[in-house]
Amino acid sequence: MDDFVIAHNPDADSSLPYLLRLPIGRDGVVLKARDTWPRTAKVFCHPSQDWSAASFDELRIVERVPVRTCERRGAAIDLVLDRGRENRSQFVFGKARGRDVIFWQTARTAKQARPSVHVPTRRAAGQQLEIVVDSHERYAWKFTEQQATTVKGALLAGDYGIVHDGELVASVERKSLADLSGTLSGGKLRYLMAALASLPRAALVVEDRYSQVFKSRYVKPGVFAEGLAEAQVRFPRVPIVFCETRQLAQEWTYRFLGAALVHHLEDVAARALAADLPAAGAPLPRREPTPAELRSWAIAEGITISAKGRIPAAVVDAWRSAHPD
Repeated sequence: MDDFVIAHNPDADSSLPYLLRLPIGRDGVVLKARDTWPRTAKVFCHPSQDWSAASFDELRIVERVPVRTCERRGAAIDLVLDRGRENRSQFVFGKARGRDVIFWQTARTAKQARPSVHVPTRRAAGQQLEIVVDSHERYAWKFTEQQATTVKGALLAGDYGIVHDGELVASVERKSLADLSGTLSGGKLRYLMAALASLPRAALVVEDRYSQVFKSRYVKPGVFAEGLAEAQVRFPRVPIVFCETRQLAQEWTYRFLGAALVHHLEDVAARALAADLPAAGAPLPRREPTPAELRSWAIAEGITISAKGRIPAAVVDAWRSAHPD
């Protein structure tokens, strides 16, 4: 076999839903992958044993493409497919936090993964944050570049939250573009936004550029854009924020949660101060009518009164008799 083959992973419990077969070496190399091509970001891969010649016919093939070249060069495998678009990519082998990792990338996604920005290291709103990561969140952000710690917990909504005195005061839902498109097309986005809107502060952050919405292969770009606009109009208190990379999405979330915590603490302090303020006691005395109000009332009552000058005391007494309270 000298073709590059993509198949569905038969392991339904795996978080990497695809199998890739690279025609290199005598038997080829098989990897599990998160996506079928690194279009907007690097694709995480992992070695797989879920492939054999006997079970090949049983696999559900997604794509099979002839290969021009597939060669190992140092710590990478360069793959060139025999087609006009999406034909050049690279599998890079390395280590991260002591583990062997494999990333599938193109020249475009490798450039996007390193935007020319430096994330600041100052504390968010001067706070040392403890961020609660929802217990269902897979491959959670660690916030290692920020002054924050993380703990696992069950959140009412969102993936990352700030809790104060047992109350979830802010939360952020994190989405990749592919995940966002699936949530929208499946009709779940409205319910997700409604859950976020029930919190004091919440946001949805996307690990990609907004321009990539119009390059989606799974949802029609017009439908995608309309769905996002409808969700934002329906739930204006929950911003949908597009960040260029995973790193910047994490940084934005850190700053948002820090600002939300400070706002909550200031609000708590203000409410406590208001509760301690002394009551006014006696009610305010009744406001006396202005001359213009007295003239209007007198005319309406049929009392003769001049258009100018002082209001006669008799008219004032009459008004007070008519308004005892």
